[in-house]
Amino acid sequence: MVTIAFAIIASYMIVEVIGGYITGSLALLSDAGHMFSDAVSLAMTLFAFIIGKKSATSHKTFGYRRFEILIALINGLTLLIISAGIIYEAVLRFQQPPQIATTGMLVISTIGLIVNLVVAKLMHGGDTDNLNMKSAYLHVLSDLLGSVAAIIAAIVIMLFGWVWADAAVSILVALLIVRSGYAVVKNAAHILMEGAPNHIDQSVIIDTLSAHPNVLSVHDLHVWTITSGLHSLSCHIIVPSSLTLQQTDALLSDLQHELQHLGIGHSTIQFESDLHAHSAQFNCDITSAPPVHAHAH
Repeated sequence: MVTIAFAIIASYMIVEVIGGYITGSLALLSDAGHMFSDAVSLAMTLFAFIIGKKSATSHKTFGYRRFEILIALINGLTLLIISAGIIYEAVLRFQQPPQIATTGMLVISTIGLIVNLVVAKLMHGGDTDNLNMKSAYLHVLSDLLGSVAAIIAAIVIMLFGWVWADAAVSILVALLIVRSGYAVVKNAAHILMEGAPNHIDQSVIIDTLSAHPNVLSVHDLHVWTITSGLHSLSCHIIVPSSLTLQQTDALLSDLQHELQHLGIGHSTIQFESDLHAHSAQFNCDITSAPPVHAHAH
Protein backbone atom coordinates (compact mmCIF):
# COMPACT_ATOMS: atom_id res chain seq x y z
CA MET A 1 0.00 0.00 0.00
CA VAL A 2 2.66 2.51 1.06
CA THR A 3 4.90 1.35 -1.81
CA ILE A 4 2.14 1.99 -4.37
CA ALA A 5 1.41 5.41 -2.85
CA PHE A 6 5.11 6.29 -3.03
CA ALA A 7 5.33 5.33 -6.72
CA ILE A 8 2.27 7.44 -7.63
CA ILE A 9 3.41 10.48 -5.65
CA ALA A 10 6.99 10.40 -6.95
CA SER A 11 5.82 10.11 -10.58
CA TYR A 12 3.35 12.97 -10.51
CA MET A 13 5.71 15.19 -8.51
CA ILE A 14 7.88 15.50 -11.62
CA VAL A 15 4.85 16.54 -13.67
CA GLU A 16 3.92 19.28 -11.18
CA VAL A 17 7.46 20.64 -10.98
CA ILE A 18 7.56 21.04 -14.76
CA GLY A 19 4.00 22.40 -14.84
CA GLY A 20 4.62 24.89 -12.06
CA TYR A 21 7.78 26.17 -13.75
CA ILE A 22 6.06 26.57 -17.15
CA THR A 23 2.88 28.23 -15.81
CA GLY A 24 4.63 30.35 -13.17
CA SER A 25 2.15 29.25 -10.49
CA LEU A 26 3.34 29.27 -6.88
CA ALA A 27 0.37 27.13 -5.92
CA LEU A 28 1.54 24.42 -8.32
CA LEU A 29 5.17 24.72 -7.27
CA SER A 30 4.21 24.56 -3.59
CA ASP A 31 2.06 21.53 -4.33
CA ALA A 32 5.05 19.96 -6.09
CA GLY A 33 7.09 20.74 -2.98
CA HIS A 34 4.45 18.99 -0.91
CA MET A 35 4.61 15.99 -3.21
CA PHE A 36 8.39 15.88 -2.87
CA SER A 37 8.04 15.89 0.92
CA ASP A 38 5.33 13.23 0.58
CA ALA A 39 7.65 11.01 -1.46
CA VAL A 40 10.43 11.44 1.12
CA SER A 41 7.95 10.91 3.95
CA LEU A 42 6.58 7.70 2.45
CA ALA A 43 10.10 6.43 1.74
CA MET A 44 11.12 7.08 5.35
CA THR A 45 7.90 5.44 6.57
CA LEU A 46 8.73 2.28 4.62
CA PHE A 47 12.29 2.38 5.96
CA ALA A 48 11.02 2.85 9.53
CA PHE A 49 8.76 -0.19 9.27
CA ILE A 50 11.68 -2.29 8.00
CA ILE A 51 14.04 -1.08 10.74
CA GLY A 52 11.32 -1.44 13.38
CA LYS A 53 11.12 -5.20 12.74
CA LYS A 54 14.73 -5.74 13.78
CA SER A 55 15.12 -7.82 16.93
CA ALA A 56 16.11 -6.38 20.28
CA THR A 57 19.79 -6.47 21.21
CA SER A 58 21.85 -5.96 24.36
CA HIS A 59 22.32 -2.33 23.29
CA LYS A 60 18.73 -1.77 22.06
CA THR A 61 16.73 -3.72 24.64
CA PHE A 62 13.39 -2.53 23.27
CA GLY A 63 14.49 -3.15 19.70
CA TYR A 64 14.12 -0.45 17.04
CA ARG A 65 10.38 0.18 17.31
CA ARG A 66 10.87 3.78 18.41
CA PHE A 67 12.61 4.56 15.12
CA GLU A 68 9.09 5.05 13.75
CA ILE A 69 8.59 7.94 16.18
CA LEU A 70 11.84 9.58 15.07
CA ILE A 71 10.64 9.42 11.46
CA ALA A 72 7.28 10.88 12.47
CA LEU A 73 9.10 13.76 14.18
CA ILE A 74 11.16 14.40 11.04
CA ASN A 75 8.01 14.30 8.89
CA GLY A 76 6.27 16.79 11.17
CA LEU A 77 9.24 19.17 11.13
CA THR A 78 9.37 18.88 7.33
CA LEU A 79 5.75 20.01 7.13
CA LEU A 80 6.56 23.08 9.23
CA ILE A 81 9.64 23.97 7.16
CA ILE A 82 7.77 23.62 3.87
CA SER A 83 4.94 25.78 5.20
CA ALA A 84 7.38 28.50 6.21
CA GLY A 85 8.95 28.46 2.74
CA ILE A 86 5.55 28.74 1.02
CA ILE A 87 4.50 31.68 3.20
CA TYR A 88 7.79 33.48 2.54
CA GLU A 89 7.49 33.03 -1.24
CA ALA A 90 3.83 34.06 -1.16
CA VAL A 91 4.66 37.33 0.61
CA LEU A 92 7.22 38.12 -2.10
CA ARG A 93 4.62 37.40 -4.79
CA PHE A 94 2.15 39.78 -3.19
CA GLN A 95 4.72 42.51 -3.79
CA GLN A 96 5.53 41.47 -7.36
CA PRO A 97 2.76 39.26 -8.83
CA PRO A 98 4.06 37.18 -11.76
CA GLN A 99 2.27 36.27 -14.97
CA ILE A 100 0.45 32.93 -14.60
CA ALA A 101 -0.73 30.55 -17.34
CA THR A 102 -4.06 29.80 -15.69
CA THR A 103 -5.29 27.15 -18.15
CA GLY A 104 -2.24 24.96 -17.70
CA MET A 105 -2.35 25.60 -13.97
CA LEU A 106 -6.00 24.45 -13.82
CA VAL A 107 -5.39 21.29 -15.83
CA ILE A 108 -2.31 20.20 -13.88
CA SER A 109 -3.83 20.97 -10.48
CA THR A 110 -7.00 19.04 -11.38
CA ILE A 111 -4.97 15.98 -12.32
CA GLY A 112 -2.99 16.48 -9.11
CA LEU A 113 -6.21 16.48 -7.11
CA ILE A 114 -7.22 13.15 -8.63
CA VAL A 115 -3.79 11.68 -7.89
CA ASN A 116 -3.91 12.89 -4.29
CA LEU A 117 -7.42 11.49 -3.80
CA VAL A 118 -6.23 8.08 -4.98
CA VAL A 119 -3.18 8.16 -2.69
CA ALA A 120 -5.23 9.45 0.27
CA LYS A 121 -7.64 6.55 -0.21
CA LEU A 122 -4.75 4.10 -0.22
CA MET A 123 -3.23 5.64 2.91
CA HIS A 124 -6.57 5.82 4.74
CA GLY A 125 -6.79 2.05 4.51
CA GLY A 126 -3.67 1.77 6.66
CA ASP A 127 -3.13 2.08 10.40
CA THR A 128 -3.66 5.80 10.95
CA ASP A 129 -3.41 5.25 14.73
CA ASN A 130 0.29 4.68 14.12
CA LEU A 131 1.99 8.07 14.51
CA ASN A 132 4.42 7.36 11.69
CA MET A 133 1.60 6.42 9.29
CA LYS A 134 -0.43 9.38 10.51
CA SER A 135 2.39 11.82 9.74
CA ALA A 136 2.74 10.38 6.22
CA TYR A 137 -1.04 10.51 5.77
CA LEU A 138 -1.08 14.18 6.83
CA HIS A 139 1.57 14.89 4.20
CA VAL A 140 -0.76 13.45 1.57
CA LEU A 141 -3.78 15.37 2.90
CA SER A 142 -1.80 18.60 2.82
CA ASP A 143 -0.96 17.81 -0.80
CA LEU A 144 -4.64 17.30 -1.53
CA LEU A 145 -5.41 20.70 -0.01
CA GLY A 146 -2.66 22.20 -2.15
CA SER A 147 -4.30 20.84 -5.30
CA VAL A 148 -7.70 22.22 -4.26
CA ALA A 149 -6.10 25.59 -3.53
CA ALA A 150 -4.40 25.66 -6.94
CA ILE A 151 -7.71 24.89 -8.69
CA ILE A 152 -9.51 27.66 -6.79
CA ALA A 153 -6.72 30.14 -7.51
CA ALA A 154 -6.74 29.29 -11.23
CA ILE A 155 -10.52 29.77 -11.49
CA VAL A 156 -10.43 33.07 -9.56
CA ILE A 157 -7.63 34.43 -11.76
CA MET A 158 -9.45 33.36 -14.93
CA LEU A 159 -12.75 34.96 -13.84
CA PHE A 160 -11.58 38.12 -12.09
CA GLY A 161 -7.92 38.57 -13.01
CA TRP A 162 -6.88 38.55 -9.35
CA VAL A 163 -3.31 37.30 -9.74
CA TRP A 164 -2.74 37.67 -6.00
CA ALA A 165 -5.20 34.79 -5.41
CA ASP A 166 -2.39 32.35 -6.22
CA ALA A 167 -0.32 33.60 -3.29
CA ALA A 168 -3.35 34.03 -1.02
CA VAL A 169 -4.55 30.43 -1.26
CA SER A 170 -0.96 29.23 -0.88
CA ILE A 171 -0.72 31.01 2.48
CA LEU A 172 -4.07 29.57 3.58
CA VAL A 173 -2.97 26.02 2.77
CA ALA A 174 0.41 26.61 4.44
CA LEU A 175 -1.33 27.64 7.67
CA LEU A 176 -3.46 24.48 7.60
CA ILE A 177 -0.31 22.42 7.09
CA VAL A 178 1.34 24.18 10.06
CA ARG A 179 -1.51 22.98 12.26
CA SER A 180 -1.08 19.36 11.15
CA GLY A 181 2.72 19.48 11.36
CA TYR A 182 2.62 20.96 14.86
CA ALA A 183 0.31 18.19 16.08
CA VAL A 184 2.65 15.48 14.77
CA VAL A 185 5.75 17.14 16.24
CA LYS A 186 4.02 17.62 19.59
CA ASN A 187 2.91 13.97 19.81
CA ALA A 188 6.29 12.63 18.68
CA ALA A 189 8.17 14.84 21.16
CA HIS A 190 5.82 13.72 23.95
CA ILE A 191 6.65 10.07 23.26
CA LEU A 192 10.39 10.73 22.99
CA MET A 193 10.24 12.60 26.32
CA GLU A 194 8.74 9.46 27.90
CA GLY A 195 5.42 11.22 28.45
CA ALA A 196 2.45 9.20 29.68
CA PRO A 197 -0.05 8.20 26.94
CA ASN A 198 -2.81 10.79 26.80
CA HIS A 199 -5.59 8.22 26.58
CA ILE A 200 -4.46 6.26 29.64
CA ASP A 201 -5.67 7.65 32.98
CA GLN A 202 -3.10 7.02 35.71
CA SER A 203 -5.75 7.34 38.42
CA VAL A 204 -7.62 4.44 36.80
CA ILE A 205 -4.40 2.40 36.79
CA ILE A 206 -3.74 3.05 40.47
CA ASP A 207 -7.35 2.23 41.39
CA THR A 208 -7.24 -0.99 39.36
CA LEU A 209 -4.00 -2.16 40.98
CA SER A 210 -5.09 -1.12 44.47
CA ALA A 211 -8.41 -2.97 44.13
CA HIS A 212 -6.67 -6.34 44.51
CA PRO A 213 -6.94 -7.55 48.13
CA ASN A 214 -3.22 -8.38 48.31
CA VAL A 215 -2.10 -4.88 47.18
CA LEU A 216 -1.53 -2.53 50.11
CA SER A 217 -0.24 0.46 48.12
CA VAL A 218 1.41 1.50 44.86
CA HIS A 219 4.28 3.93 44.33
CA ASP A 220 7.04 4.87 41.87
CA LEU A 221 4.63 4.48 38.96
CA HIS A 222 5.81 5.18 35.39
CA VAL A 223 3.76 4.84 32.22
CA TRP A 224 5.24 5.60 28.80
CA THR A 225 4.97 4.75 25.11
CA ILE A 226 7.63 2.75 23.26
CA THR A 227 6.02 3.35 19.87
CA SER A 228 2.50 3.79 18.54
CA GLY A 229 0.20 1.25 20.20
CA LEU A 230 2.89 -0.19 22.51
CA HIS A 231 2.67 1.17 26.06
CA SER A 232 4.78 0.17 29.06
CA LEU A 233 4.50 0.48 32.83
CA SER A 234 6.77 0.01 35.82
CA CYS A 235 5.87 0.40 39.48
CA HIS A 236 6.52 -0.76 43.04
CA ILE A 237 3.73 -2.53 44.92
CA ILE A 238 3.56 -3.11 48.67
CA VAL A 239 2.18 -6.53 49.61
CA PRO A 240 1.69 -8.32 52.95
CA SER A 241 4.87 -9.97 54.21
CA SER A 242 2.90 -13.16 54.76
CA LEU A 243 2.52 -13.81 51.01
CA THR A 244 4.30 -16.88 49.68
CA LEU A 245 6.27 -16.90 46.45
CA GLN A 246 3.48 -18.86 44.77
CA GLN A 247 0.89 -16.31 45.89
CA THR A 248 3.09 -13.47 44.62
CA ASP A 249 3.36 -15.14 41.21
CA ALA A 250 -0.43 -15.43 41.06
CA LEU A 251 -0.77 -11.78 42.08
CA LEU A 252 1.62 -10.71 39.31
CA SER A 253 -0.39 -12.65 36.73
CA ASP A 254 -3.65 -11.06 37.92
CA LEU A 255 -2.26 -7.52 37.86
CA GLN A 256 -0.67 -7.85 34.41
CA HIS A 257 -3.95 -9.25 33.07
CA GLU A 258 -5.80 -6.18 34.39
CA LEU A 259 -3.17 -3.84 32.94
CA GLN A 260 -3.54 -5.39 29.50
CA HIS A 261 -7.25 -4.49 29.60
CA LEU A 262 -6.15 -0.89 30.23
CA GLY A 263 -3.89 -0.88 27.15
CA ILE A 264 -0.57 -1.62 28.91
CA GLY A 265 1.15 -4.28 26.81
CA HIS A 266 4.42 -4.47 28.77
CA SER A 267 4.68 -4.10 32.55
CA THR A 268 7.44 -4.48 35.12
CA ILE A 269 6.26 -4.73 38.73
CA GLN A 270 8.52 -4.78 41.77
CA PHE A 271 6.94 -6.24 44.92
CA GLU A 272 7.95 -5.04 48.37
CA SER A 273 6.72 -6.36 51.70
CA ASP A 274 5.01 -4.10 54.21
CA LEU A 275 8.05 -4.60 56.45
CA HIS A 276 10.36 -3.07 53.85
CA ALA A 277 11.15 0.67 54.03
CA HIS A 278 9.72 2.30 50.92
CA SER A 279 8.84 5.63 49.39
CA ALA A 280 5.35 7.04 49.80
CA GLN A 281 5.55 9.00 46.55
CA PHE A 282 3.16 8.02 43.79
CA ASN A 283 5.68 9.16 41.15
CA CYS A 284 9.34 8.73 42.09
CA ASP A 285 11.72 11.68 42.16
CA ILE A 286 14.47 10.63 39.75
CA THR A 287 16.40 13.86 40.46
CA SER A 288 17.22 12.64 43.95
CA ALA A 289 20.75 11.33 44.43
CA PRO A 290 20.92 7.57 45.11
CA PRO A 291 21.70 6.64 48.73
CA VAL A 292 25.34 6.07 49.57
CA HIS A 293 25.95 2.70 51.22
CA ALA A 294 28.90 2.12 53.46
CA HIS A 295 30.88 -1.04 52.74
CA ALA A 296 33.33 -2.73 55.05
CA HIS A 297 36.77 -3.40 53.60
